[in-house]
Amino acid sequence: MVAALKRIRWSESPLTVVCFLAALVSILTTAGIVLVLAVETFGFFREVSLVEFLTGREWAPMFKPQHFGVLPLVAGTAMIAVGSAIIAIPLGLLSAIYLSEYASPGVHRILKPIIELLAGVPTVVYGYFGLTMVTPLLQRFFPEVGVFNAASGAIVVGIMILPTVSSLCEDALAAVPKEMRYGGYGIGSTKFEVTSRIVVPAALSGISAAFVLAISRAVGETMAVTLAAGMTPKLTMNPGESIQTMTAYIVQVSLGDTPAGTIVYQTIFAVGALLFLITLGMNILARRFVQRFSLKDQ
Repeated sequence: MVAALKRIRWSESPLTVVCFLAALVSILTTAGIVLVLAVETFGFFREVSLVEFLTGREWAPMFKPQHFGVLPLVAGTAMIAVGSAIIAIPLGLLSAIYLSEYASPGVHRILKPIIELLAGVPTVVYGYFGLTMVTPLLQRFFPEVGVFNAASGAIVVGIMILPTVSSLCEDALAAVPKEMRYGGYGIGSTKFEVTSRIVVPAALSGISAAFVLAISRAVGETMAVTLAAGMTPKLTMNPGESIQTMTAYIVQVSLGDTPAGTIVYQTIFAVGALLFLITLGMNILARRFVQRFSLKDQ
């Protein structure tokens, strides 16, 4: 840090100082978040075994007897993330391919804002949409589906992250040099062959990063999942049942009724730290994809 300060030419430009301070604020904010999570999480693990936390199959910290197995929350989060990815990834990629390679300029000007408009809808609206529209529709075909269910949560989160997948994938496809397309056409390839065998593989780094970042957002979604999927910490793989995700649990305990310093209060930070590590790992994975499949390495 001191060396960085010495390298700044303070008289060169005030903008340099402003930009450095802005970057410093971001670094300090991240460090503060990590510090708070680490301190409170350490206090939690002084009373609860790490093995019990990671391998226990029952999560009931607010009831007697208390159980601190986080697997039901992890399983619920994974169901939402995987289910939303099944919806958003193919639809987002196909819409990006259409907008980038097939749509006329007029159609592009109409469809792209409509897709991006989905990103501006508040998440609580998605939650009520899942509760009042998606769930009744599912119950028509599957009467055993509950009022709160994982399938409804996955569907609304998939719709919510669809603009992220579409926009990032389209940017990756648009970044492919036109010369590569012209080369494919020059050897007699069709539009579909150029798109599927040249453009998409060339943009694989950006597409992969878009997938991972979209799933990261699905993992961290709160309100839509809380309203649509419920708050029942149950270790199940049945999408028709109510579940609870890690973020939904944090919301449940953070309503102000839990005294600070108690073991229940510290579970917020333990779950938050695990969620932080999961999303951090996914972002690192996205960067690895970008580095491995980047255009310059092909």
